[in-house]
Amino acid sequence: MPTLSIFLGIIITMYQEQGGRHHKPHVHAKYAEHEAVYDLDGNLIEGNLPRKQSKLVEAWILLRADDLKTNWELIQNGKAHYKIEPLN
Repeated sequence: MPTLSIFLGIIITMYQEQGGRHHKPHVHAKYAEHEAVYDLDGNLIEGNLPRKQSKLVEAWILLRADDLKTNWELIQNGKAHYKIEPLN
């Protein structure tokens, strides 16, 4: 699963979704033992993160929407992804 960004202990990944269960572009976020899936509009699809980390992921998604959409297309087409700037 390609890692797009790591910030403040949060790991953001995205992978090829051939026949997957989410049926829309999304990212996976992991923080400690917590995992969640967010669409590219910052909406929680599945799982959970602590409130603070969830808000950080939602904000990051909105700030990096164009890069996320581009990476989604690249990964779905079997091409190499690129890293996305973390939150500072």
